[in-house]
Amino acid sequence: MLSARNESDSVGRDTFLSAIEASLEPLTWVVLLWVCAWFFDKGVNGAYLILSVIVFSITFPGEPRLNSSWRQLLVDVWLSWVWAAGLLLLAGLGTGYHKEFSRNAMLVWLLSTPALLLLGHLTLRFVAPFLLALEGPVKKAIVVGMNEQGLALAERLSSSPYLRMEFAGFFDDRTPTRLPKNQHYQLLGKMADLSPYVRANDVQIIYLSLPMASQPRILQVLDELKDTTASIFFVPDMFVTDLIQGRSGTVCGMPVISVCETPFTGASGVIKRISDIVLSLIILFLISPILLVVAVAVKWTSPGPILFKQRRYGLDGKEILVYKFRSMKVVEDGAKIQQATKNDSRITPLGRILRKTSIDELPQFINVLQGRMSIVGPRPHAVAHNELYRKLIKGYMVRHKVKPGITGWAQVNGYRGETETLDKMQGRIDFDLDYLRNWSLRLDLYIIFRTIKLVVNDRQAY
Repeated sequence: MLSARNESDSVGRDTFLSAIEASLEPLTWVVLLWVCAWFFDKGVNGAYLILSVIVFSITFPGEPRLNSSWRQLLVDVWLSWVWAAGLLLLAGLGTGYHKEFSRNAMLVWLLSTPALLLLGHLTLRFVAPFLLALEGPVKKAIVVGMNEQGLALAERLSSSPYLRMEFAGFFDDRTPTRLPKNQHYQLLGKMADLSPYVRANDVQIIYLSLPMASQPRILQVLDELKDTTASIFFVPDMFVTDLIQGRSGTVCGMPVISVCETPFTGASGVIKRISDIVLSLIILFLISPILLVVAVAVKWTSPGPILFKQRRYGLDGKEILVYKFRSMKVVEDGAKIQQATKNDSRITPLGRILRKTSIDELPQFINVLQGRMSIVGPRPHAVAHNELYRKLIKGYMVRHKVKPGITGWAQVNGYRGETETLDKMQGRIDFDLDYLRNWSLRLDLYIIFRTIKLVVNDRQAY
């Protein structure tokens, strides 16, 4: 589904190139700001210096994009610019601080930044091989254990052009008939040959991709490698399993690896909440006339409440009330709820329009301000549906490690509307879990833009 996150691209890269990657976008923003200040205001005064600090703090560190495709680079640069520029404009207009600057300087600065950011990344791609060459010869790496995670690691090492690393091959005790069929990589020998090979061939990096159950063999390998200077990394076989935000850490000094965790911890949680509040306030302000007209129309065209309040599972599986404009003649919130289907007789004529255009979902931006939901996240299901599918789909409840969203990764990938079969619900859950594994603010913005495009053309909502 999603490709590997960019954070992993810098693994094995020299610190100098990584530092340049982290500083490229922040310095581009700041240097261009100073150029505009000198050109339009004849100098960098205190107001520009304060703005420089603010800009640098919200854009540092820059994302590593050396291994991104050209198309992905364009999308990523544009989305990062939209986020930073939008936040600066909102803060400037809200505080009146924009009056401290020349209007022409701000326009030229903001509008020319995307082109300079793209130029900077393209330039870095051109000079990166020369920067890597200055660091000396590449490091030779091997993987011990030709298994699923070992092959996956080898594929990444071999396909990353900006790593100062040469992948030599595998060591494994199994016979060739028991090994995965792979013609791309060389089997260098058995475990007994490992230490002599490392010493004779100046191997500098060793990845141990061995089953965690084979602890005695791992200890033996480590003991034999003590007379080498190679750096050794352990790739535990648990990474083949369905990790959600897997990361290493410590508890009371004891190293641990998370297997299932929310992506919204620490600074990520703060960023997610701030973006939800800012975007929902802007959207509610813009759509307030629509909300008023629809509320009057719902009340005028059919008897019943304007808003439909349904119990859903929210963060950590706790019940919340979710708001929608009422689109049906009935208000179901019991132990058994029938999903809306095509040509459903319960849907009012106005409700059919509201559901088709997703206007019935707009009151959920109030839920976002309340802290019950996010703009982007797994779509909340009725409590009755949750109790059914949690018994049928493995990992179903993991989607509740985060707040439910108005739109989500599953919805922009074809799983919007009715999920009348178990396979369709399984597909929706797969994308929800994929979102949890790969969350980033850039992904949220991408989903929002995809949703806007989808609503215009979608024919799956009933």
